Amino acid sequence: MNAIQPSIPELQPIQRRRTVPRPKRHLRQRSYEVMALETTVKIGVNLAISAVAVSALAQLLPHYWSGQDKLRQIRTEGKTTQERVNNLRTEFSNTFDSRQTNSIMQQQGNRIPLNKKRIVLTHNTTPAEMRESTP
Repeated sequence: MNAIQPSIPELQPIQRRRTVPRPKRHLRQRSYEVMALETTVKIGVNLAISAVAVSALAQLLPHYWSGQDKLRQIRTEGKTTQERVNNLRTEFSNTFDSRQTNSIMQQQGNRIPLNKKRIVLTHNTTPAEMRESTP
Protein backbone atom coordinates (compact mmCIF):
# COMPACT_ATOMS: atom_id res chain seq x y z
CA MET A 1 0.00 0.00 0.00
CA ASN A 2 2.88 2.08 -0.10
CA ALA A 3 2.49 2.37 -3.77
CA ILE A 4 2.87 5.68 -5.35
CA GLN A 5 -0.41 7.25 -5.78
CA PRO A 6 -0.95 9.75 -8.49
CA SER A 7 -0.91 13.17 -7.21
CA ILE A 8 -4.17 15.00 -7.62
CA PRO A 9 -3.52 18.56 -8.41
CA GLU A 10 -5.39 20.88 -6.25
CA LEU A 11 -8.48 22.15 -7.88
CA GLN A 12 -8.25 25.78 -8.38
CA PRO A 13 -11.36 27.73 -8.80
CA ILE A 14 -11.91 28.68 -12.43
CA GLN A 15 -11.65 32.32 -12.84
CA ARG A 16 -14.31 33.70 -14.98
CA ARG A 17 -13.45 36.46 -17.25
CA ARG A 18 -15.14 39.55 -16.38
CA THR A 19 -16.86 40.89 -19.43
CA VAL A 20 -17.26 44.50 -19.66
CA PRO A 21 -20.99 45.08 -19.78
CA ARG A 22 -22.05 46.93 -22.84
CA PRO A 23 -23.99 49.98 -22.22
CA LYS A 24 -27.63 49.05 -22.66
CA ARG A 25 -28.47 52.49 -23.80
CA HIS A 26 -26.73 51.96 -27.14
CA LEU A 27 -28.49 48.65 -27.74
CA ARG A 28 -31.88 50.12 -27.04
CA GLN A 29 -31.18 53.14 -29.18
CA ARG A 30 -29.94 50.96 -32.02
CA SER A 31 -33.01 48.71 -31.84
CA TYR A 32 -35.26 51.78 -31.90
CA GLU A 33 -33.44 53.02 -34.99
CA VAL A 34 -33.87 49.65 -36.69
CA MET A 35 -37.56 49.54 -35.76
CA ALA A 36 -38.05 53.10 -37.03
CA LEU A 37 -36.31 52.26 -40.30
CA GLU A 38 -38.36 49.08 -40.69
CA THR A 39 -41.61 50.94 -39.98
CA THR A 40 -40.67 53.67 -42.47
CA VAL A 41 -39.96 51.07 -45.16
CA LYS A 42 -43.28 49.33 -44.46
CA ILE A 43 -45.19 52.60 -44.71
CA GLY A 44 -43.41 53.47 -47.95
CA VAL A 45 -44.20 50.10 -49.50
CA ASN A 46 -47.85 50.35 -48.41
CA LEU A 47 -48.11 53.84 -49.89
CA ALA A 48 -46.64 52.60 -53.18
CA ILE A 49 -49.09 49.69 -53.31
CA SER A 50 -51.97 52.06 -52.50
CA ALA A 51 -50.89 54.44 -55.27
CA VAL A 52 -50.79 51.58 -57.79
CA ALA A 53 -54.24 50.39 -56.68
CA VAL A 54 -55.75 53.87 -56.96
CA SER A 55 -54.29 54.42 -60.42
CA ALA A 56 -55.57 51.03 -61.60
CA LEU A 57 -59.00 51.83 -60.21
CA ALA A 58 -58.97 55.22 -61.93
CA GLN A 59 -58.24 53.48 -65.23
CA LEU A 60 -60.90 50.81 -64.74
CA LEU A 61 -63.81 53.05 -63.74
CA PRO A 62 -64.37 54.60 -67.21
CA HIS A 63 -64.43 51.13 -68.76
CA TYR A 64 -66.92 50.00 -66.13
CA TRP A 65 -69.19 52.98 -66.76
CA SER A 66 -69.12 52.51 -70.54
CA GLY A 67 -69.92 48.83 -70.05
CA GLN A 68 -72.89 49.76 -67.86
CA ASP A 69 -74.14 52.19 -70.54
CA LYS A 70 -73.85 49.50 -73.23
CA LEU A 71 -75.65 47.02 -70.98
CA ARG A 72 -78.45 49.53 -70.37
CA GLN A 73 -78.81 50.11 -74.13
CA ILE A 74 -78.87 46.38 -74.82
CA ARG A 75 -81.56 45.84 -72.18
CA THR A 76 -83.67 48.65 -73.66
CA GLU A 77 -83.30 47.21 -77.16
CA GLY A 78 -84.17 43.78 -75.77
CA LYS A 79 -87.39 45.13 -74.26
CA THR A 80 -88.45 46.85 -77.49
CA THR A 81 -87.61 43.73 -79.49
CA GLN A 82 -89.60 41.59 -77.07
CA GLU A 83 -92.61 43.91 -77.47
CA ARG A 84 -92.28 43.70 -81.25
CA VAL A 85 -92.05 39.90 -81.11
CA ASN A 86 -95.17 39.75 -78.94
CA ASN A 87 -97.06 41.98 -81.41
CA LEU A 88 -95.92 39.86 -84.35
CA ARG A 89 -96.98 36.66 -82.56
CA THR A 90 -100.47 37.98 -81.89
CA GLU A 91 -100.72 39.22 -85.48
CA PHE A 92 -99.52 35.85 -86.75
CA SER A 93 -101.99 33.94 -84.64
CA ASN A 94 -104.80 36.26 -85.80
CA THR A 95 -103.77 35.95 -89.44
CA PHE A 96 -103.81 32.18 -89.46
CA ASP A 97 -106.93 31.77 -87.32
CA SER A 98 -109.56 30.02 -89.46
CA ARG A 99 -112.43 31.60 -87.53
CA GLN A 100 -111.34 35.11 -88.50
CA THR A 101 -110.71 34.52 -92.20
CA ASN A 102 -113.55 36.75 -93.43
CA SER A 103 -112.64 39.70 -91.24
CA ILE A 104 -108.97 39.43 -92.23
CA MET A 105 -109.86 39.41 -95.93
CA GLN A 106 -111.97 42.54 -95.39
CA GLN A 107 -109.17 44.32 -93.57
CA GLN A 108 -106.46 43.50 -96.08
CA GLY A 109 -108.44 43.63 -99.29
CA ASN A 110 -111.31 45.54 -100.83
CA ARG A 111 -113.66 42.62 -100.59
CA ILE A 112 -117.02 43.52 -99.04
CA PRO A 113 -119.66 40.99 -98.10
CA LEU A 114 -122.88 41.13 -100.06
CA ASN A 115 -125.04 42.06 -97.09
CA LYS A 116 -123.04 45.25 -96.46
CA LYS A 117 -122.84 48.37 -98.56
CA ARG A 118 -119.92 50.66 -98.87
CA ILE A 119 -120.50 54.35 -98.11
CA VAL A 120 -118.18 56.88 -99.66
CA LEU A 121 -118.40 60.55 -98.65
CA THR A 122 -117.34 62.88 -101.41
CA HIS A 123 -117.87 66.23 -99.68
CA ASN A 124 -117.24 67.26 -96.15
CA THR A 125 -120.87 67.83 -95.34
CA THR A 126 -122.65 67.15 -92.11
CA PRO A 127 -125.95 65.26 -91.98
CA ALA A 128 -127.79 68.52 -91.17
CA GLU A 129 -126.51 70.14 -94.34
CA MET A 130 -127.56 67.11 -96.34
CA ARG A 131 -131.15 67.40 -95.04
CA GLU A 132 -131.31 71.07 -95.95
CA SER A 133 -130.06 70.48 -99.46
CA THR A 134 -132.50 67.65 -100.25
CA PRO A 135 -136.01 68.74 -101.48
